[in-house]
Amino acid sequence: MNATVRYRLLADQLAEAIDRGSLPTGARLPSVRACAAQHTLSLNTVTAAYRLLEDRGLIEARPQSGYYVRSSLPPLQRPLRERPAGVRKAGEIDDLMAVVLQCQQRADHVDLALACPRGEAFYPGAKLAKLTASLLRRQPQLVARYALPPGSQRLREQIARRAALLGMTLAADDILLTHGAMEALQLALRAVTHAGDTVGVESPSYFNLYPLLASLGLRVLEIPTHPQHGLALDALELLLEEKRLAAIVAMPTVHNPLGCSMPVAAKQRLADLVNRHRVPLIEDALYAELQFAEPLQPTVKAFDRDGWVMTCASYTKTLAPDYRIGWLEAGRFRDAVRQLKFSSSVAESVLLAETVGLFLENGGYDHHMRALRRRYAAQVDAVRGLVARHFPAGTRATQPVGGFLLWLELPETVDSLALFHAALAERIVIIPGQLYSNGARFRHCLRLSCCQELDERVTGALRRLGELATALAGAPPAA
Repeated sequence: MNATVRYRLLADQLAEAIDRGSLPTGARLPSVRACAAQHTLSLNTVTAAYRLLEDRGLIEARPQSGYYVRSSLPPLQRPLRERPAGVRKAGEIDDLMAVVLQCQQRADHVDLALACPRGEAFYPGAKLAKLTASLLRRQPQLVARYALPPGSQRLREQIARRAALLGMTLAADDILLTHGAMEALQLALRAVTHAGDTVGVESPSYFNLYPLLASLGLRVLEIPTHPQHGLALDALELLLEEKRLAAIVAMPTVHNPLGCSMPVAAKQRLADLVNRHRVPLIEDALYAELQFAEPLQPTVKAFDRDGWVMTCASYTKTLAPDYRIGWLEAGRFRDAVRQLKFSSSVAESVLLAETVGLFLENGGYDHHMRALRRRYAAQVDAVRGLVARHFPAGTRATQPVGGFLLWLELPETVDSLALFHAALAERIVIIPGQLYSNGARFRHCLRLSCCQELDERVTGALRRLGELATALAGAPPAA
């Protein structure tokens, strides 16, 4: 039997195992060496078989991790379908989010809604606790003095050092520590806009951005956003030429809720546009370090010439949510945001910021992030597999390049607000797609969070959610 026949036979054998479920979605295949030993084949034969399975879209290679079974769920490869924008009732987001937050505190509810990782596997809590206690023993005076902006020098130096991994050249003196990324966004907006100004945002966009903009008296202008390529730059350029925008808020690297990243060339073009038109871009890089592939793609800030890109992030999703440590590099608006920070919340805890700085300094963060990226890549794929098996035919989903969020486009007949209420009646909490647009354009869409232990309780909730969506669609499940 020649080599061509052998690798095709192995590929067919593995494909059959995937088809019948003995190799389920998200499962890790044996290493090339282990598979070769198991089947008495050469390494080249197994490698060829795995490449053939990759070409068929059945498995994927993950850097420094191995080969994994992919889901059969169709990816979103075209612009999102939008329904006509409706008129949102005043306070609708606040009312719905109040319900979500109440239910999240209840032990008998399964939360598939909020982007809040839960469980020891997602945070190095024990290590941080020891580091905090050790620091306090050695420097008890930390809690007896006032903190002032811009915050811990140690942490700002570590943020500047790590920024190089994302292509940015930042100086510690230009970085301001904030109370999470939300305060960073608020400070940036206050520094560059006035009540009545219009701010360009992606569509869909993070649901909590809309109440923030409304609280500042700002108008919203939504810009189409592709599920794979991000912000529509031709549309943005036209708006900039017409001088319709006072600022832009965007997540070009690992978008919430789409999980996509703009191509590097597009990021370069975006940086050029805002510099040329002198309109500030507030770049939310909250998930940028959670890219699945390495080396990490650069941010837009990496291509900023004259300080018109303001970049912010935090460690709430990756390291210590309760510490609420975020940061902002405001470019040419540095002094303005520093004064705004002092007049609003003064500064962040030196004790907590120093702890995070030490953790970044001693290499613990790098080890933690490598494991976290692998885990989220596997979890997103596993949830895609559950959606493929249990949601209605015609459901499509994003193929995230990082983070832990999955965006679903359901059949047109499914209203995700109706699905929200049906799921809530069964103690399953989701956030409907209506909240990711100012005009409720995505009524047939849904965001799922994949940042909890995928135990039987969670997977059972996902199965039941699929059944409820199928009933609303009046169609059979995809599988």
